[in-house]
Amino acid sequence: MIRIVIAEDQRLLLGALGSLLDLEEDMEVVGMARNGQEALTLVTKLQPDICIMDIEMPLKSGLDVAEELKDYPCKVIILTTFARAGYFERARNANVSGYLLKDSPSEELANSIRIIMDGRKIYAPELIDIAYSKEDNPLTDREEQVIKLIADGKNTKEIANQLFLTTGTVRNYVSIILDKLNVSNRIEAISRFKEKGWHK
Repeated sequence: MIRIVIAEDQRLLLGALGSLLDLEEDMEVVGMARNGQEALTLVTKLQPDICIMDIEMPLKSGLDVAEELKDYPCKVIILTTFARAGYFERARNANVSGYLLKDSPSEELANSIRIIMDGRKIYAPELIDIAYSKEDNPLTDREEQVIKLIADGKNTKEIANQLFLTTGTVRNYVSIILDKLNVSNRIEAISRFKEKGWHK
């Protein structure tokens, strides 16, 4: 029997997934979580064979949990609506066994679980295309340092102090970053940088 934990913050979808997989003769849903922290607790407590997780969940994202379970015997399947290069790259780095999209047929999920239990990995075809058509990061090393500090919540003065630059130079870097990423403010810049998978 394949023992499964499901983590999904939309209650309706969580219940539907649980019911669907419980109908399979060789599968049993042993736990259901509404957020990433709960998922982590259930996996460590119940020791399932598979953990199916959404990405965007409260407390911890599915990718955060996947990274924490990287060396764990439980196989992780990401099930999401987001076919984004950055997410896919993080998932692969976390050694997930599957990355599937929610709009695929339900029987495909059960088949994927069986294939993954045989030791293979399964990625949605759309993601392979995205991974291969990935854009190169346009930022220099110094610009990357600046945007990572912005992402950490540092202001211009703190960045200047940390990188031994003047505040004017930091402002120049920020305006170059916004220009290169084709965004209008720092929040959009961080979002674009992470979405593209450039934030390592």
